Amino acid sequence: MTPTELSHTVLRTVRRAVDDGELAVTVPARAVVSEPGPGGCGDYATTIALQLARQAGQPPWRVAEVLRPRLMGADGIRDVVITGPGFLNISLDAEADPVTGLVREIRARGGAYGVGDALAGQVVVLRVPYEVRAEVVADAVGRIVATQGGRVTVEHGEPVTLRPVPAPEDPAPLGADAAQWALLHPAPHDRPRITADHLAQREGNPLFRVRYAHARVRSTSRNATRLGFAAEPGPVAARTSTGDAHAGTPVAAPMGSGALHTAAAPRPEAAAAAPRAETRDGLRATSVGRRPDAVVRVLLTSLADYPRILTAAATHRAPDRLARHLVAVADAVLPFLPSVLPHGQEKPSAAHRARLALAEAAGTVLAGGLTLLGIDAPEHL
Repeated sequence: MTPTELSHTVLRTVRRAVDDGELAVTVPARAVVSEPGPGGCGDYATTIALQLARQAGQPPWRVAEVLRPRLMGADGIRDVVITGPGFLNISLDAEADPVTGLVREIRARGGAYGVGDALAGQVVVLRVPYEVRAEVVADAVGRIVATQGGRVTVEHGEPVTLRPVPAPEDPAPLGADAAQWALLHPAPHDRPRITADHLAQREGNPLFRVRYAHARVRSTSRNATRLGFAAEPGPVAARTSTGDAHAGTPVAAPMGSGALHTAAAPRPEAAAAAPRAETRDGLRATSVGRRPDAVVRVLLTSLADYPRILTAAATHRAPDRLARHLVAVADAVLPFLPSVLPHGQEKPSAAHRARLALAEAAGTVLAGGLTLLGIDAPEHL
């Protein structure tokens, strides 16, 4: 079950509660499903009870109590626990694979993943001042709106409908990609920084992290080809010596003190020499960090959320939302990549092929998002 599928399950649960007369609410268009927060448990959590409480005229915990038994009866769900004021924490069945369906969808749609019809047939008129940032933002909004079936026309005149805080100086000396990012990444009400920081190859530069993550995915794919295996969607589970499958992935070393810009994608011969360190799931880890299954969950959530972010960026004329989400995807995939290639005497397995497919899905999202922002997605960096 993917996060998107789980979101639909939550909405169907609300619909059943409404049909049974236990909730008097309008079924919302979407239900946010994310990683459980502090004090939470399980695989995913949703705030749907808090979202509906005011309309239902009931406390959030009571709405959660109405929804819990219905969620418990849904296919693929093993347990539901209510925490805090009314958070529903959902544990999936061991057999419910949250990866395969999402990865297959992204692979099938490619660069069209996230394309929808939220603005189908609409013509969005943007009136902008003669200013470089306004022009760049309007250009990006045009591409993003087109993904949702709309069309943008840009005019210069009053009344102005799109006026981001102007750039303090000409961004052209940064080069095309860094200039685009410098103008698009900040929210419209924030003054963009036109500095050489956007060119720095280090962790503190979000543009570098996004482009580096894409290049690392592409490098990992090339190395997998050299090792004789290709991507194949499926469970990313590792099999232990007992033959049991456990979801998980190695956790990458922390990216501090310049580690990001000095790290390189592992060559097959380098991967074979890498030291092994076992996690609780029988998988390697290079440092203590997030639980391996949490790394996968964060990555899945960021990929599943991409269509929603793209729709929001289009409807709110806000390319900064897309830019910030690409940073989230990059930060989610980088810790996952050390699990993709076999190490030592390992032979490529179904789990390796599935992890490669998941990594390549992240690469597809990064490339698509960068293209919409007018920024190159590099094969090498």
